[in-house]
This record gives sequence, structure tokens and C-alpha cells, in this order.
Amino acid sequence: MSATPLITNDATVLGLLAVILGAVFYTNQSSHPSWQKFYKYVPALLLCYFIPSLLNTFGVVDGHSSSLYYVASRFLLPACLVLLTISVDIPGIMKLGPKALILFLTGTLGIVIGGPIALLAVSAVFPDVLGVNAEGVWRGMTTIAGSWIGGGANQTAMKEVFDLNAYDAGGEIFSAMVTVDIFVANLWMAVLLVLAGNAKRIDARTGADTTALNALRHKVEEFEKKHARMPQLHDIMVICAIGFGVTGFAHLVADTVTPWMVENFPEGKKLSFHSKFFWMIVTASIVGVSLSFTKLRKIETVGASKIASAFLYILIATIGLHMDITAIADTPIYFVIGFIWMIIHATLMLTVAKLIKAPLFYMAVGSQANVGGAASAPVVASAFHPSLAPVGVLLAVLGYAIGTFAAWFCGMVLQTVAL
Repeated sequence: MSATPLITNDATVLGLLAVILGAVFYTNQSSHPSWQKFYKYVPALLLCYFIPSLLNTFGVVDGHSSSLYYVASRFLLPACLVLLTISVDIPGIMKLGPKALILFLTGTLGIVIGGPIALLAVSAVFPDVLGVNAEGVWRGMTTIAGSWIGGGANQTAMKEVFDLNAYDAGGEIFSAMVTVDIFVANLWMAVLLVLAGNAKRIDARTGADTTALNALRHKVEEFEKKHARMPQLHDIMVICAIGFGVTGFAHLVADTVTPWMVENFPEGKKLSFHSKFFWMIVTASIVGVSLSFTKLRKIETVGASKIASAFLYILIATIGLHMDITAIADTPIYFVIGFIWMIIHATLMLTVAKLIKAPLFYMAVGSQANVGGAASAPVVASAFHPSLAPVGVLLAVLGYAIGTFAAWFCGMVLQTVAL
């Protein structure tokens, strides 16, 4: 990448990212056979990361000097978390049955233990994998854990909570980890989509009981017909009020709690309690889940999660600006770690699904709700049936709710393994 980027004005960069995202979604919905064939093999989510990364790789934009990531992570991220978690239906998740929750939590466990095991395995064969920057490597891996348990929002949270920038001044480690995250996760999603196309045959072979799944599909269809409506201006303003109102409150809590923690709980630094970003994310998540038990959760019927997803994709694009595709050639060992990590997750998911005779749908969506989050779990869910897409969102929202906490725990284990 050249020393001086071609575009340095963040307003211009934001406009460019908006055009890229708009073009991706426009072509993704196109009825033209060529585009349909293209997106059959290339996930739209991958392009939202990959195209911005080309701007950074070829010196059009310097993602590390841009302020867009800071704005997206501090303002859009907490609003996104609130609007996603406010729609979580805890009773609804429980009604999915124990098998769906078991597989979702199995997927989370696979990510939490898979990272440390992969790091142990690779470092045993290649002792120099941690190099001279062991702190940077394990902290970088926490961003993958955050992404694979929750999504882009939790990935950003881990980057800030574990202060990766302090050990990755040039951004090389984060760039490599983002590349590993995107490449490996989308490869696994492609496998899940192939399995979805053969779901009936696989379920028949494994003896899975799909009665509850069929009943759930009917219930989701009926709910959508009964409650969904076109949003009005006042609906959108209420959504923005809730999202950014809680964001402001989360910042206030972080500004108040963090200094108190620094002064009265010095040992809390090891637990990330001295991080304002940590308290901001935790507060936004807790408030969002709490509001899901109130009447405010009805804002989902007018598209709260869609607005949250728009915020999320802007965040994803700014993360893409930090990615350098040449990192694949520069740090292949990170990709080895990523592949082993995902193999552990996939093996655990497939084994548990077979043992409890769960429908393939539960395994696929439970896995993607972890690995891909709300951006891609609905894609996998709708591959089984369009009316089941909200189930993917439901489980993915649960992933957002626990992603920060589970990824943080994974980070603690990674720290022990690395150091």
C-alpha cells in the first residue's frame, strides 16, 4: 500500500462505502440470471468486507488513518446491538425446543474451546507461531472469537476491550485476523448451504424428528402475516430514539463506571473492567435484552432489525477498510489456525446433532448464528424455507447478547495459552 492514499477525506470515503454497499445489495436482489448465478457462489456478506479491503490494499484509502471505524464502533455499534437484542424473544427461543438451544450453545462452546486448542496444536508444531508479539497474536484471535460467536459488532468489541491497537501499531495482525475470519467463515457457510439443499435426505437418513420444525415454520408464517406492517416516519424516529438514546446512556455509564473501577478495583484490568468500551457494550446489550421484555420490542414489526443491519453493514465495511488481502501470503500460519478452529467447531456441531437426532436445520442455523451472526444466519435459515429466516435472526440475536461475554472468556483462555 502506498504511503499517501489517493482519498483522504472521510466524507468521500463514507460515500464510496455507501455506493459499494448499495451496489452489492442491488445486484444481490437482481433477477438477472448472471447475478443470481454469481451470488449463488459468492455471498453478499463477503463482498461487503472484500471490496472495501481492496481500497485499503491498493492504496486508494488508508483504513487505519480513517475516522470512520471509530464513529461506526462508538455510535452505530451500540445502537445496532440495542436494536438487535430488543427483538430477542426469550420465551420464543425456549419454545424452539431443547435441541435448537443445545446446538446453538454447542456452537458457542466449539468457538470458545476451538481457538485455544488450535493455538496449542499449531504452536506445538510451529513453536515460532507466536513470534515476538505473543500479546498481539492472542489479542487478535479474540476478534475472530467475537465475530464467530456473535458477529461484526462483537468482533469490534473484542478489538477494543483487549486493546489490540496497543500491540498492533501497523494494523497487520488485525488485518490478517479479519481476512482469516471472512475467508474461513464464508467457506463454512458455503458448506452449510450445500447441506441445506440436501436437508430432507440427510434428516431421513439420521432419523431426525422434524415435526416441531414444521409446526414452527407454520407459526412463523402466521406471525409475519398478522403483525408485519410498513413503517411510518414516526416508527423510524422511535427506532432511532431507542437506538441512539441507549447508546448515549451506555456512554454515560461507561464514563462513570470505568474511573471508579480504575480507582477501586486495580485487579479489574485483567478482566477488561478498565475499558470504557467494555462497559459501553455490556450496558447496551443488557439494556437491549431488558427492553425485550417490554412493549418496546414491538418496534421489530416495523423493521428495527433492518435498520440495525444497515448500521451493521456500515460497520462491516469500515472493518473491511482495515483488511489487506496480501496478508494471506504474508501470514499463512494464521489461516492454518483458522481452519483447525473451524474444523473443531464443525466436528462438535455435527457430532452433537447426530447424537441427539436433531434436524439439520437446527445444526446449520445454530452454527451460522454463531459464526455469521444476524447478517448471514437468516440466509442459511431461508435456504431451508423462506419463512424460517426470522428463526435465524432470533438465534443470531442471542449470539449478539452472549457474544461479547463468551468471546471475552475465550480471550482469557487464549491469554493463558499464549503466555
